[in-house]
Amino acid sequence: MRTRRHGLVAASALMFAMVTVTEAHITIAPNKSMAGATEKYVLRVPSEGKVATVAAELEIPEGVVVETVAVPNGWKHEITRDATNRVIKIVWTMNIPVGEFAEFSFVARNPRDKAQVVWTLRQRFADGTVSDWTKGPSGIRPTSMTTLAPRPGQ
Repeated sequence: MRTRRHGLVAASALMFAMVTVTEAHITIAPNKSMAGATEKYVLRVPSEGKVATVAAELEIPEGVVVETVAVPNGWKHEITRDATNRVIKIVWTMNIPVGEFAEFSFVARNPRDKAQVVWTLRQRFADGTVSDWTKGPSGIRPTSMTTLAPRPGQ
């Protein structure tokens, strides 16, 4: 009986560890803001699994206007702009060892006419693989979305 209970406890702990590892991915915060507001957004990039992260990519949705981008010391970034000079993509390049994370921030103005912003988030690994953290098996992941409340008086 005691062996069976230990086996059940060990199996439960293993399942919890597996869920924790698979749920670790790029997230953007805050997940709630106001339409038309200027907001500081933070991209959290963990290195899970067995391979270091070497880059994080963020596509800026239509209607969002990036005003400034923070770059931590020693890291590099590349900004892509469209024909109107609007920032449409930011790529931060770094080496984040397994078991560690980095945070990157930027300030942007939210669209006035939308109820949500869906961010396209990609993570590049040292082995050449890429993970898209925007869409999951059930559709858009909540960790890649910011819900926008209407401005007062609208």
